[in-house]
Amino acid sequence: MAHVVVREIDRADPDVIAQLGEAGVATVHEAAGRTGLLAPQIRPIQQGVRLAGSAVTVLCHPGDNLMIHAAVEVVRPGDILVVTTSSRSTDGMFGELLATSLVAHGCAGLVIDAGVRDVAQLREAGFPVWSRAIHAQGTVKASPGSVNVTVCCAGQIVRPGDVVVADDDGVCVVRREAAPDVLRACQARIAREAAYREVLRSGTLGVDHNNLRPLLDKLGVRYVDRADDLDH
Repeated sequence: MAHVVVREIDRADPDVIAQLGEAGVATVHEAAGRTGLLAPQIRPIQQGVRLAGSAVTVLCHPGDNLMIHAAVEVVRPGDILVVTTSSRSTDGMFGELLATSLVAHGCAGLVIDAGVRDVAQLREAGFPVWSRAIHAQGTVKASPGSVNVTVCCAGQIVRPGDVVVADDDGVCVVRREAAPDVLRACQARIAREAAYREVLRSGTLGVDHNNLRPLLDKLGVRYVDRADDLDH
């Protein structure tokens, strides 16, 4: 396998990216047909941060962060670094010094299917991170990998330039070409939910508004006044 650093990638429209970020992971995931969601082990090290950007992908050898250093050169403002390893790793491959370098080049945040360290400093610096683990285990800089190639990160295929949406709910990836359509589906979903929210606020039950009582009956679900009324 050739090891490469691809300098230039195509990116989605910045306004589309921003609006997907505002919609949030849960809405984007549903609007995209319940696709693109990274495994739940990828968790934020901070709370209350909502982020979206273009993916700059990095494939590393486990326990080796050489290619993360190589990726800094090709990051553009607003990009999100998406890092994975050729086999499962929880080593602390990323810390505050690498974050400082990425911030200087405009990187908006990091998604890494491995471990991070220097968490207190990362939080203090305000650099958003979603990772598989927090682990102080050190790494080396010795093995080749690639930057801006298609990777598998936490169970999802991520291509360079795909839109990454991340918040407290996790991380979702949208194919760059599909981003405008997913945004339109998000907007429609948000409008429907706003109308439904008002129905619920009025006191109407969801089982009635959505005509779920016939389904409950078909599935054999019975209503009884008290547990004593159950047949024995």
